[in-house]
Amino acid sequence: MLSVTAIKKIAKDAVKTEADAVRNLGRFIDNDFAGAVAVILKSKGRLIITGIGKSAIIGTKITATLNSTGTPAVFMHAADALHGDLGIVQENDIVLCISRSGNSPEIKVLVPLVKHLGNIIIAMVSNRESYLARKSDIIIYTPVEKEACPNNLAPTSSTTVQMVAGDALAICLLECRGFTGKDYAKFHPGGSLGKKLYMRVSDFFLENKLPKVNVNDNIPRVIVEISSKRLGATAVLSESGRLSGIITDGDLRRMLEKTQEINSLIAKDIMTRNPHTIEYDSLAVDAFDKMKQNNITQLLILNNGSYAGIIHLHDILKEGVV
Repeated sequence: MLSVTAIKKIAKDAVKTEADAVRNLGRFIDNDFAGAVAVILKSKGRLIITGIGKSAIIGTKITATLNSTGTPAVFMHAADALHGDLGIVQENDIVLCISRSGNSPEIKVLVPLVKHLGNIIIAMVSNRESYLARKSDIIIYTPVEKEACPNNLAPTSSTTVQMVAGDALAICLLECRGFTGKDYAKFHPGGSLGKKLYMRVSDFFLENKLPKVNVNDNIPRVIVEISSKRLGATAVLSESGRLSGIITDGDLRRMLEKTQEINSLIAKDIMTRNPHTIEYDSLAVDAFDKMKQNNITQLLILNNGSYAGIIHLHDILKEGVV
């Protein structure tokens, strides 16, 4: 068993080797890379991504990233393509073939078949003189001086560089398409990420009761309203129905600390004026951020300037938005 010091050194050396490989990649983002972006953007078909071994695994990740950012992509394993899956490739599709060496036996068999179909081939390859590079229409060059593996054999630096190049491709396509956060949300409806992107205040407050009192209502009326609506607060409205303030459980406690003579008080005497509000069509995560910034647990909701309800911190937490 190696010492802790030795293990730490090996890990740091591996990280440095891969980081250097990624840093070096930036030198080779050239006109061919830009050409690959342009060709994919113009395509009326999909991007078919293929590879063998570890490159195939990276290909599945790149496929997923592209699909989630607005570029239709399908993964086709190079070995399976030779046994029927080549039917995945349709007339207008572009094929992105990922291979470090560019000389794998399966790749050498697959490339002529794709060329015969008439599809454009983009090679993501580390060897410009390889079979794949020579037979492709466009090259995304991903050179690697050495793997992080001490034997320079196990794909480590090379697969990291492939993944980063795939991310760069996806981000360029995203930017060129004008792909927005709203578009992203369409493809990520599940989990907290999706909920942050699409759930709005209006998805919550309609299920809540609508606590409200008049500025001249007495304190017992205020207490009953807060208690019965179970949101820990009530809006205070003017005689004309406009929002004037908010009274929370905390306001009631602070009132009782100052006086027991509550019969002489009315709502406007203890309300907080200019309360924090949010529009009903705002994102729920924005409501959460506003509560957090102001150290509060409720926000009054406005619909075109009129009081429409209350959203509580617990509503957002219960739904798993954050």
